[in-house]
Amino acid sequence: MEGNGETPGSTGKSGNTVSVSVSNSWLPQDSLQIFHLVLLLTLTYAILKAIQLYWHRQHLINALQGFSLPPTHWLYGHIHKMTPEEEFLTAAAWTEKYPQCHQLWYGQFLAAIVINHPEYAKVVLSRSDPKSFLIYGFLIPWIGKGLLILEGPKWQQHRKLLTPGFHYDILKPYTSVMVESVKQMLDILGKLVSKNNTASVEIFEHVSLMTLDTIMKCAFSSKSNCQTERDNAYIKAVYDLTCLFSQRLKSPWLHNDLMYWFSSQGRRFRKACRLAHHHTDSVIRERKESLRNEIELEKILKKRHLDFLDILICAKDENGNSLSDEDLRAEVDTFMFEGHDTTASGISWLFYCMAQNPEHQQRCREEITELLGKEGHVQWDDLGKMTYTTMCIKESLRLYPPVPQVARELNSPVTFPDGRTLPEGLLTIMSIYSLHQNPEVWENPEVFDPLRFSSENSSRRHPYAFLPFAAGPRNCIGQQFAMNELKVALALTLLRFELLPDHSKTHIPVAQIVTRSRNGIHLKMKPIH
Repeated sequence: MEGNGETPGSTGKSGNTVSVSVSNSWLPQDSLQIFHLVLLLTLTYAILKAIQLYWHRQHLINALQGFSLPPTHWLYGHIHKMTPEEEFLTAAAWTEKYPQCHQLWYGQFLAAIVINHPEYAKVVLSRSDPKSFLIYGFLIPWIGKGLLILEGPKWQQHRKLLTPGFHYDILKPYTSVMVESVKQMLDILGKLVSKNNTASVEIFEHVSLMTLDTIMKCAFSSKSNCQTERDNAYIKAVYDLTCLFSQRLKSPWLHNDLMYWFSSQGRRFRKACRLAHHHTDSVIRERKESLRNEIELEKILKKRHLDFLDILICAKDENGNSLSDEDLRAEVDTFMFEGHDTTASGISWLFYCMAQNPEHQQRCREEITELLGKEGHVQWDDLGKMTYTTMCIKESLRLYPPVPQVARELNSPVTFPDGRTLPEGLLTIMSIYSLHQNPEVWENPEVFDPLRFSSENSSRRHPYAFLPFAAGPRNCIGQQFAMNELKVALALTLLRFELLPDHSKTHIPVAQIVTRSRNGIHLKMKPIH
């Protein structure tokens, strides 16, 4: 029996086309259904994320349950105690109450153990645990993955390649460069200070420009005039970046990259990064243009000493591989920041301590005058002979460590001397400030007493009690460079000025990436006739 021969989409006897639409799609066909689907998916994601955060929090609570916990806020954790006005005061109070270590919560889902005691510090810093990506990862858009942030074999490779840049033969010629930059700063300050009066000066800005000038000349052989060009975009960018980093760390709702980049702080951070990168890119570009080929490179390097940038560009690993452009830029950005801002913090607070302690200032001045004469001709060999001056520098670094804390993420479980343990993946924060203020380690820790660092007292002190440059395999690679600059800056300044406190200003130290003062560091400077 035959049918009429009509099928969907075929033409019947009447010649009319019959069209039948069959949809095989599982997607909803109207906007309301689409809205319900999106809502369901969003709700499902939110529930799964909430479950994930809950179990993450429970893991942290279980891992840290054996450690002391300062009182917390139900939402903010300990962040409400970490305002600029309170952070150092809170750290000192908690160190007195919890002298070994204690928990610290950034909100409800990020927690760490803060280490306040040298025995605990020794356990962590003697290992090669990486810097915590949870914290230092916020710096990557700025300084890239350089020596500060790298871990594992690549960190070891970069450390090995960069170590020659801090050899005795490299550092020795830098002394005259440091002297030149410090003298230029003192000339500028001399113009601000009347010879018949004592003027108050905000010192951090001038010192920061001086240390940038020094690092540009020493590490990059670049003729810098940043001290005379007061409106320095790079200095302002670095200041903004350190402030924004600190704000983000203490704002858990901004830890998510997507939320941060769309926030006003994220936009400011990106803008400051562009300014900082423009500065370092120009340094690299100028040097590469001057080293066009191997023949010219050899000629140039014979005429002058190697600097840090030469070593970066010329460095090769055991396989003959040079640093990539990305790695080169990251190391330059890292050293540009760490070589000037941390040192500026150390010098500025050193001047502050000298102003607050005139008897120690005078003793340093007498030592320096006897060693250098009134003209102050500083040579490399003189730096090791400044015994009392070095003790005062170390005591200043104890009271106001330029880097107030460092963080490590455990790559394997750790057991402390009292038997308590932390599992792999936990965040540990080495509070350098708390270590230096611990009353179980230092007698009257708030008092400025350089004799703590006499050879006799130093031999009795725990080797991990004084850590301005950290310790262990990931210690500061540039610590000798920084100490030399501190000595040159203090020696030449004390020969030219008497430093006096400005009692009209209240100096509040704040913990950003470096230790700053909330309202600057104001000193009175009296020329010595």
